[in-house]
Amino acid sequence: MGEGPVGYWGVSMGTSIGVPFLAAEPRVQCAVLGLNGLRPGADEFARQAASITIPLLFVFQRHDELVNVEAGLALFDAFGAKEKTMHINPGGHVGIPAHEREEFERFFLRHLGPGGE
Repeated sequence: MGEGPVGYWGVSMGTSIGVPFLAAEPRVQCAVLGLNGLRPGADEFARQAASITIPLLFVFQRHDELVNVEAGLALFDAFGAKEKTMHINPGGHVGIPAHEREEFERFFLRHLGPGGE
């Protein structure tokens, strides 16, 4: 990684990969995650999520056919971040609304842009 600020974006499998990565990588300053959940018996994943304290934006689809809402809420609750936001939209797993892209961009600009937190 270079000298500038670092953010992470990864939903679905990108969250499965991202949680262990973020738990181990201190250079990342904020992250957008989502479309994933905490499953019973996933103690290591829960521990890793709890160790993540950077600002998070978590996106979820209310009618996700792969991850139920309770699992998504459990993962969101497991994150150790004091600043975390969850956006829940109607629709299936691959149906994240286009307007969320603007939210992702605003989130990264707020935390990584000039004068960011």
